[in-house]
Amino acid sequence: MRAVIADELGPIENYTLRAAEPRPVGPREVRVAVHAAGVSFVDVLVAGGRYQDKPATPFTPGSECAGVIAEIGEGVSTLAVGQRVTVSGWAGIFAEVVTVPEQAVWLLPDRLTFEEGAVFGVSYATAWHGLVDRGQLKPGETLLVLGAGGATGYAAVQIGTLLGARVIASASSKEKRAMARAAGADEVVDARSTEWRAAVKAANADRPVDVVFDPVGGAATEPAFRTLGWQGRHLVVGFPAGAASLPTNLTLIKGASLVGVNLSQLSRADPQRARENQASVLSLAAEGRLRPVIARTYRLEEFAQAMAEAAKGESAGRIVLTMNQPTDGSPQP
Repeated sequence: MRAVIADELGPIENYTLRAAEPRPVGPREVRVAVHAAGVSFVDVLVAGGRYQDKPATPFTPGSECAGVIAEIGEGVSTLAVGQRVTVSGWAGIFAEVVTVPEQAVWLLPDRLTFEEGAVFGVSYATAWHGLVDRGQLKPGETLLVLGAGGATGYAAVQIGTLLGARVIASASSKEKRAMARAAGADEVVDARSTEWRAAVKAANADRPVDVVFDPVGGAATEPAFRTLGWQGRHLVVGFPAGAASLPTNLTLIKGASLVGVNLSQLSRADPQRARENQASVLSLAAEGRLRPVIARTYRLEEFAQAMAEAAKGESAGRIVLTMNQPTDGSPQP
């Protein structure tokens, strides 16, 4: 098989597509022939050695994919060869074949294509964990989503809408705001507006918001926190714009909470809850109520262009790598 590999973490130029021997399938493991792999901003950060966790080298990037089971190991009883699946992992996904633990593999709903399945699991499970577990978003509350055109932000717009919240989506381009509106946002605001706080206030009829979903960080965090009302909750999901500095007196004045959302930590600390969350979002996808948007697909040979586009963060929708695998049927409409 072929895989994207670098001997040292660093710029995209460090990575090449080369032949690699698939890892043998051990007990409770599954080998998957990858049809599509998602490419995220975080994938590029990890590949560049700019993430808080530094993986060992040689290194293959990628954290989620979709494909068909090619082989199962001893003790695997819930999966079978030939099933369409989605896979989540820490790394090693930009490859034509992956060997992963059984618990990292989920049946892909018939309604989702391989490309959609390749970008579904992580972002939607993160948004669900943030809004349901950590933010305890209630019907009728107002949810402000930063980075609403990004992976987790778009998922938060859809999930917030399903939970019965009034959703205000903040995004940096007309295309992203239109995408958020189509996902169910009640109002959209321009993330780059010099009158951003006034726009958010107007979008909510001069009322404060109840929950902020923040996968952006940097300069966006403090003004977003200031939009909260009494006992509001600010969910820290990520910080591609940099770690924010927040005056702690704001939490006292508002009686508000700054809440961390970390899907990987949840998987380690409470794996049962993590699996229940994944089952919940996949069930909604099977019903046609959750679906990601694909901005562009690239062939595996074009991985460098795909990673560069994901790094820019300008696409309205997700970036996907596709492999040369035979198809096994089309999803339901």
